[in-house]
Amino acid sequence: MTRVTSLDRRHDLDWIRVGAFFLLILYHTGMFYVPWDWHVKTPHPVEALEPLMQLTNPWRLTLLFLVSGAATRFMADRTSVGRLTTSRIARLLPPLLFAMFVIVPPQSYYEIVEHVAANPGAPVAVDSYGVFWRKYATASGNWCDQGECLITPTWNHMWFVAYLLVYSLVLALMLLVLPKLGDRLQGGLERLLKGAGLLIWPVVFLAATRIFLLPRFEITHDLVEDWYNHAVSFAAFLLGFGLAKSEVLKARLIEARWTALTLAILCWAGWASYAWIYRADDANPPEALRIVMRCVYATDQWCAIAAILGFGAKHLSDKGGPVLRYLTLGVFPFYIVHQTLIVVMAHNLAKLGLPQVLEGAILVAATFAGCFATYEIVRRIPGVRALFGLKGQPAAAPANRPPAVA
Repeated sequence: MTRVTSLDRRHDLDWIRVGAFFLLILYHTGMFYVPWDWHVKTPHPVEALEPLMQLTNPWRLTLLFLVSGAATRFMADRTSVGRLTTSRIARLLPPLLFAMFVIVPPQSYYEIVEHVAANPGAPVAVDSYGVFWRKYATASGNWCDQGECLITPTWNHMWFVAYLLVYSLVLALMLLVLPKLGDRLQGGLERLLKGAGLLIWPVVFLAATRIFLLPRFEITHDLVEDWYNHAVSFAAFLLGFGLAKSEVLKARLIEARWTALTLAILCWAGWASYAWIYRADDANPPEALRIVMRCVYATDQWCAIAAILGFGAKHLSDKGGPVLRYLTLGVFPFYIVHQTLIVVMAHNLAKLGLPQVLEGAILVAATFAGCFATYEIVRRIPGVRALFGLKGQPAAAPANRPPAVA
């Protein structure tokens, strides 16, 4: 039986959401330096960063979908399905469209600039930014080289917002059919995720999707052919929706936090070692080892999330206050602008020839400063607030009003 709970808001989940978005800034800064493909790249890639990047790579976005599902549960329980739907559309669609045509284009522009610089004979030209933007917005750029094309307009990092909007609309349809969906999910999860099952069953699901879906559906972020990503991300969204108000699952996660953390560290070490050994583009590990490591990846993925939820519930549940309210509102504008700030600044910082450690420190500090500055500016302009996912309330929201979340 589902335990009746008086949970009205989870400060621990708010802090986790803020922390997860901040980790994205560090992760995307790292993407400039590791040898992996990205929009812009340092002239001096640092292979040694790869294991460090693997610390968060398996779970960072899955965790974000989980806490977004939890936030949606609190909203859904306070309003009707119709109002939830209109609220989600009003909160997510304007920032998505604004970002696609204003925030994201510089990322594609500098991607072209660096491609042309690295491939002097490429059949791609670097136009002025105004000419580029017109081609970008009208999908008429024809930026193709050796069979690969840059397709625009694009959403780049804003794919998360597009998926969150779609998942929210699907959830609204589910709530029309099952008005008590949150309570039913919560009750089902409390029955399933008990004892060792708290760690075992999510790992089984994640391992099965990675073994059977990932080979057929690589992660594309294109919405329509991204079925492995949808299976994991929408499941995490629903999991967050179901566990958000459960005192039972909160207590179980607290109890399992050290076990989950130990397993996550061990599996990270195994996965990072495997990824390092077979990091070459033409590496071909034995199929049996590949399957085993997909299970290791899945174990790392869930156990890291379970540990974060457990430690958060233990130490952050009573840590509300003005700082959390400020950051909870601010992280969505941070997310919208952070990757463009990184791309533009990284491309131009690389020209200065600074020591790489200093360059990286400047890039991280300048990105955070740019995010805070953007938030401080846009939250004071009523006509602009909606474009950054903020409601139309005054900049200084009353202290007793729960902050709106994405």
